[in-house]
Amino acid sequence: MSESLTPLSATGEQSPGASLTSKEKLDIARQLAKLGVDIIEAGFPAASKDDFEAVKQIAKEVGNAVDKDGYVPVICGLSRCNENDIRTAWEAVKYAKRPRIHTFIATSAIHMEYKLRKTKEQVIEIARSMVKFARSLGCDDVEFSPEDAGRSDREFLYQILGEVIKAGATTLNIPDTVGYTVPSEFGKLIADIKANTPGIENVIISTHCQNDLGLSTANTLAGACAGARQLEVTINGIGERAGNASLEEVVMTLKCRGDHVLAGLHTGINTHHIFMSSKMVEEYTGLHVQPHKAIVGANAFAHESGIHQDGMLKHKGTYEIISPEDIGIERSNDAGIVLGKLSGRHALRKQLEELGYELEDEQLSSIFWRFKAVAEQKKRVTDADLRALVSDEVFQPEVVWKLHDLQVTCGTLGLSTATVKLTNSDGREYVTCSVGTGPVDSAYKAVDLIVKEPATLLEYSLNAVTEGIDAIATTRVLIRGEISHTSTHALSGETVYRTFSGTGAGMDIVVSSVKAYIGALNKMLGFTEKPQMKISPERTKVST
Repeated sequence: MSESLTPLSATGEQSPGASLTSKEKLDIARQLAKLGVDIIEAGFPAASKDDFEAVKQIAKEVGNAVDKDGYVPVICGLSRCNENDIRTAWEAVKYAKRPRIHTFIATSAIHMEYKLRKTKEQVIEIARSMVKFARSLGCDDVEFSPEDAGRSDREFLYQILGEVIKAGATTLNIPDTVGYTVPSEFGKLIADIKANTPGIENVIISTHCQNDLGLSTANTLAGACAGARQLEVTINGIGERAGNASLEEVVMTLKCRGDHVLAGLHTGINTHHIFMSSKMVEEYTGLHVQPHKAIVGANAFAHESGIHQDGMLKHKGTYEIISPEDIGIERSNDAGIVLGKLSGRHALRKQLEELGYELEDEQLSSIFWRFKAVAEQKKRVTDADLRALVSDEVFQPEVVWKLHDLQVTCGTLGLSTATVKLTNSDGREYVTCSVGTGPVDSAYKAVDLIVKEPATLLEYSLNAVTEGIDAIATTRVLIRGEISHTSTHALSGETVYRTFSGTGAGMDIVVSSVKAYIGALNKMLGFTEKPQMKISPERTKVST
């Protein structure tokens, strides 16, 4: 008999450089709902005013968007075990049709001694009283996590989990907080908790596995096989340190092997939206997916060796255990459409739809003219080119400043000089020029003279989207403002300084570099000029 797993999702925004604007957070939450995740842990409302507004807006909009089948995701807010955090989380999520509070406290000996400086008895009393407090606010769905459960004493775990169940917890999340366990250990941990915790039959067991040893997906699946029916995962596996269990890996493993070796476990995820979700999170966070990443990496369905290519030509099943179509990728050589300079809007829209993009008319019009400009210079526009154009037009923060014109002079005969024209949100134009050590440096300095918002460039990377001298280039930058934007880290309580990423694409590498820099500045200015939302760090959950 098969059982279903519930995925809960967020983006892993605790990763360095993953600060998101309110528009981006809402877009991602909507995409997670389209993906079919059961629970969206939308953030840590007590971290900052920005985070509170983020979760509240998602609760109001995504948490009330019931589809034709009656589906609406649970909207969850994370909190430490204290009244202020819990009350703040409730004030943010209470607008959703299905609100949840997720509260946690550390239970391992090393955490209790050195971080909490509390005894076992004190920790049990805090956990019990805070779950009761969450229920007293009117929240009927309360999740509890014993942080660092993977290194906690078993008998103590059974005791504290039994107490929070009596206090009203409805889901028990078991975190391998530092990614310490191996699959056999984590599976046994879940099985032992299921067998020895009083009242466990009345609640859902959840997993939360970190990837410090590269075992988060394996541990998550071991937990599911041992009885967990909610799995916390993130898109692209992003998260603290080495990241979290990856939604796409967990979901596709269950889809591919669930009936055969995983006791019929399955999820309600619409896998055709996986690739689009991955690209959206990649573009919005600026955290690139490694080419050999399972399921969604650029090389996941690439076959270069002669033996593999020969097998694929004879039968795709020789070297593909899942097809790219399963996750929403159309093979360009199977689609039957070759885009070029004579292609029209209908052909472009059709191809974008096959790639998973559902664009409004205004967005399509903007991309169409960019596409025509590229097609004039390239004989054939590839799917990779189209994705770069979409990310450059659609996956961008709200406009505070926009690049209008750029002219650079550089070489060995003199200083590099850049003239930049920017347009602000009111449509006013500003022009200035600057010199620098190279074309990008001089252009960035000219932008700084106009924007007048001091920022430090932390990272800069440039990649070609396709082969050839006429390839579109994508640029990613990471900046930190001199006027620092901060929030509170959920686990450590430390003040975190936000960094902001930006991406740009174009056939001119200096233009793409300036677009990326302006995109990062727009994100930073968005936090400066008005309250913003922040999908907090952690998680995406899948439950059975």
